[in-house]
Amino acid sequence: MKLAVAGTGYVGLVTAVCLAEKGHDVTCVDVDKQKIELLQSGVSPIFEQDLEGLMARNAERLHYTTDYESAYRDAEIVFIGVGTPEKKDGSANLTYVYSAAKQIAETVRRDCAVVLKSTVPIGTNEKIEKIMHDYKVPEVMIHVVSNPEFLAQGTAVRDTLFPSRIVVGVEDGQAERIMREVYKGFEAPLLVTNRRSAEMIKYASNDFLALKISYINEIANLCELVGANVQDVAKGMGFDPRIGSKFLNAGIGYGGSCFPKDTKALHWLASMNDYELKTVKAAIEVNEQQKLKLIKKARKYYDNLKGLTVAVLGLTFKPGTDDLREAPSLVNIPILLEDGAYVRAFDPIGVPNFKKYIEQTGVEGLDNLSYYESIEETINGADICFIFTEWDVIKQYESKNYKKLMKKAIVLDGRNCLDVVSSDGLIYECIGK
Repeated sequence: MKLAVAGTGYVGLVTAVCLAEKGHDVTCVDVDKQKIELLQSGVSPIFEQDLEGLMARNAERLHYTTDYESAYRDAEIVFIGVGTPEKKDGSANLTYVYSAAKQIAETVRRDCAVVLKSTVPIGTNEKIEKIMHDYKVPEVMIHVVSNPEFLAQGTAVRDTLFPSRIVVGVEDGQAERIMREVYKGFEAPLLVTNRRSAEMIKYASNDFLALKISYINEIANLCELVGANVQDVAKGMGFDPRIGSKFLNAGIGYGGSCFPKDTKALHWLASMNDYELKTVKAAIEVNEQQKLKLIKKARKYYDNLKGLTVAVLGLTFKPGTDDLREAPSLVNIPILLEDGAYVRAFDPIGVPNFKKYIEQTGVEGLDNLSYYESIEETINGADICFIFTEWDVIKQYESKNYKKLMKKAIVLDGRNCLDVVSSDGLIYECIGK
């Protein structure tokens, strides 16, 4: 089929490349000329495992352009995969979604389906349908479909090619037939619902996982107080098939492009309908507090961080991605700098994005922030070490080197990723034990 995808971020680009892998001809559209030029040269603007390899393998079926009119005019299906960032009040910003929808409506010249993959509040597809009705040419029939994504950054390609389920929200039989044709090459359960249910499935899924993370973090905090080991507790819980072992890893909170934004958006939506989602509200509050857990632990060893050398291992919100959105490093490093610490940071992928972000924030003490290309350089002479991301290179680093290289070997592990115990010359603390 001839497809077009609006947006070349995590959702749009991964969707486009994976659909091309399944044999479809796909044109990727973006307003950012630099991103399109990168893509045309075979380079992905985002770091995602296997993505560039698939781009190269499907080069004949993938096209990249800023010319949305040529891309949408004759497409059988147009996917909308643009961002829906969080507003200050917690609601989703739908500006890019509506802009893309209007461009599509004004441009298409054949019957087609417009498929919304972006995460949007319940009822948004109906608004997209109204935009189509208001701006399309009269003789064209446009079916509006909700088709939420369930990919995780770091495993986005695998999650898209081998999904746990495919959810399709439609209001007519023809739209369902079109979507079954698109996904006939995928081996996964295909659930057909109405559009509002499909929109809700996305939010309900992400918010449930966020709840699970916040719950185990609260249990971890209590474990520290009563002398239990949260890793043993989580393992014991995970054997129960009703609970499962995934998302029971205690740490310093969730981040990324989905959980923080989607929990706040659903909480906002409920409040706008005079209803309070108490569990979701609690998850949001727990997560915000959890991000500062290592700072609080550090205060036990130093009353004042001024003048201390602090090593930071890991900047991204999780391994396998260069995404920094809602990463603990973005909260903690400014606090360390404002307290007068000298911060030495290491991340195998995330340094360029972090530097770009932090330099735009106006944080005090940026002259005291430096970056290093190895763990050895980062921890050498440090008074304390924070671990914010569980990259393999950090997990596999030999613990004896902390004692050997640090001025005072205090290691605070926010991801419970090291198999280390405190010993002579090394103080090791993690979350929940």
